[in-house]
Amino acid sequence: MITQDLLVHGLAADDTVRCVAAITTNLVDEACQRHRTAPTAAAALGRSLTGALLMGSGMKDLEKVTVRFRCEGILEGITVEADAYGNVRGYVRNPDAHLGPKPNGKLDVSGILGGGMMYVIREAGFDIGFRPDPYVGSVPIVSGEIAEDFAYYLTKSEQVPSAVSLGVYIEPDPYRVTAAGGFFIQLLPGSDPHTIEIIEEAVRSNPSSTELIKAGLAPGEILDKLIGKLDLKIIGEREVRFHCHCSYERAVNIISCLGRDEVLDMLEKDKGAVMTCHFCSAVYNLDEAALQGILGDLEKVN
Repeated sequence: MITQDLLVHGLAADDTVRCVAAITTNLVDEACQRHRTAPTAAAALGRSLTGALLMGSGMKDLEKVTVRFRCEGILEGITVEADAYGNVRGYVRNPDAHLGPKPNGKLDVSGILGGGMMYVIREAGFDIGFRPDPYVGSVPIVSGEIAEDFAYYLTKSEQVPSAVSLGVYIEPDPYRVTAAGGFFIQLLPGSDPHTIEIIEEAVRSNPSSTELIKAGLAPGEILDKLIGKLDLKIIGEREVRFHCHCSYERAVNIISCLGRDEVLDMLEKDKGAVMTCHFCSAVYNLDEAALQGILGDLEKVN
């Protein structure tokens, strides 16, 4: 079993096919442990985290992609964010969402998502204060199985025909994610129609991405197995990880932005403040001294 989370990026068929695969077992397990997700919610979150990493694998420095599912099912929603450096974070609105397995034994991810919309926001330079208008695309949720929804978005909204596989395997006792990952295979301009047939047959004839990961294949080996007939060329790889850029300092800044009256109300009523990061569940406690310090800074500004 591969123990390192890794993403591999390649080209095939005279550079007319873009392919990317990732093993994300550790980061998905960390996210699910942090948010204490029920098994079905864990599968939905894990697939989305992997999908965002794969979608953002070709981004440039300072770019990031945010994927949001606003769904009508009991999960209520998913938000994940990936940057150009292999960092990803995310959460589900209802981590307790869970249904019994489908007749085939698989977790009923589509059942907890239901209908709704998928949104993709691409932006650059936000963290350094450069804030051009982001690109926002959206499509209806077509299956709720996550992978099919990513494929539909890429094909319909970004005009890139794509085969997508995303998987999460969960050991029930003790409850841990022991295999997670997936792949994108995308046709670029100039691709031969026969290439499409080769890829479709390879994807159909091979096990799912989760089964390939459980079998111990590395990301490059997964791609080679899927499109080896098309002369795969690996052009890059990077480690990927669950990483949130929240901090105590950011929590202080957020409280400061609420203004003097709100901070004073917190100080008088609660003798402090508690902030929890949605993305990673980290908790930041600001005591009386911290709030008094914020008030002092606000009074200096005014």
